[in-house]
Amino acid sequence: MAKLSPCSREDLAKKLKKAGFNGPYPGGKYSWMEKKEARLIIPNPHLGDIDIKLIRKIIKYAGIKPDEWLLL
Repeated sequence: MAKLSPCSREDLAKKLKKAGFNGPYPGGKYSWMEKKEARLIIPNPHLGDIDIKLIRKIIKYAGIKPDEWLLL
């Protein structure tokens, strides 16, 4: 099994769109994406990649298994 790796905010948003989420939409402090009634907060744009720990938290909250994430 391949391991999760850090990715940019743009790659995160693209993969979440492939998983059925809409957005990202601007919010108060953070941008967010939604799928049906679920709202998912995503990190603000910044230099560098998003750490694996945060990616795990985001995909867990989104209901995506790590194996499915790697296929997106």
